[in-house]
Amino acid sequence: MTEERNGRRPHGEILLSESQIADRVRELGAEITADYTERAPLFVGVLKGAFVFMADLVRAVDLDAEVDFMALSSYGRSTETSGIVRILMDLNEPVQGRDVVLVEDIVDTGLTLSYLEEHLATAGASSVEMCALLVREGRQHEGSRIKYVGFELPPAFVVGYGLDAGEYGRNLPYVAEHLQ
Repeated sequence: MTEERNGRRPHGEILLSESQIADRVRELGAEITADYTERAPLFVGVLKGAFVFMADLVRAVDLDAEVDFMALSSYGRSTETSGIVRILMDLNEPVQGRDVVLVEDIVDTGLTLSYLEEHLATAGASSVEMCALLVREGRQHEGSRIKYVGFELPPAFVVGYGLDAGEYGRNLPYVAEHLQ
């Protein structure tokens, strides 16, 4: 456990260091670049958690790319999903005929990504691929498909690198267990 310092609340063990994350994001960027050669995908980030990951990811992609964001709610202020996904902010860019890379910070059950994949397909996206920084081991429902996975983690609640617990921890440059 880290000590509280500089006004920062303590958190548990660091699970992914800043350098581990940076290395994996570069690898994911290279994979996406290879898969989308001569295409310009629309990267859709799920707010708020994916903003840090997506910023680093699009810089690691050697393609013309556009970005847009959606805000959803399935957790509210809880650490457990409600099972109901609500769109709080939809896209500004049309997806009709576009290749979309959906960027998520962490995937638990896959409910949110499945909902978004269907939403984007209904809006006319020609393809939708999913990219998640973190996937919780053994929690995804049948049919959940994530093409680009940064890391798999046990089902612990984590903070850092955009992920939060009640808005705490988003600015940490690493991923750590959250002390509840």
